[in-house]
Amino acid sequence: MGSSNSGNMSMMPLILAMGLIMVASIEVVRVGIGTSLNVVLGPLVDTLQIPFYIVILLLSAMTGFYSSIIQKYTIDYRKMKETQNKMKDFQKDYREAMLSKDEKRIKKIEAKRDTMMKDQLEMSQAQFKPMGYIMVITLPIFFWLYFRLNNYDALITMPFFGSVHLTAAILGPVPAWMIWYMLCSISLSQVIRKALDIGGI
Repeated sequence: MGSSNSGNMSMMPLILAMGLIMVASIEVVRVGIGTSLNVVLGPLVDTLQIPFYIVILLLSAMTGFYSSIIQKYTIDYRKMKETQNKMKDFQKDYREAMLSKDEKRIKKIEAKRDTMMKDQLEMSQAQFKPMGYIMVITLPIFFWLYFRLNNYDALITMPFFGSVHLTAAILGPVPAWMIWYMLCSISLSQVIRKALDIGGI
């Protein structure tokens, strides 16, 4: 019973994130969240007159920071690395046994398969757990960006794309502001993780 409750609790952030993704398709909800968050974030543009591409840079830095902190305290990187190394050794041993056609060795290795698959599943679940928390915080920011950029536009100069409007679709249907957000978030996350000495895989 305790294990089941623990499993349900660990799934809560992911369930909440999936719920937010679903409501993102409902315009009235998306606009409502965007309007509410505008009380906090709107003054950055309206009062302080910070250029919108700088606001996106600041928000992506914030995203990178809390994402790194959440991952630091929800992922056991040492255990994950050990699991990855065990899986590599298992695959190497299995290939060698198959090539040598050593039936006894093959059976011995296959007996470990269930344990290895269980460890790999636990590793995958560990990676998904922080994503739930991160999405719960990040999606409202995206709702606000959608809300504000409906009535606001500006130019931004981006590598490979040159000078484009923030709302212009530059990579398939993906708008420039979203590409800019992702580029900033990924780049700054690496700096933040190194500064905070947060492990990786």
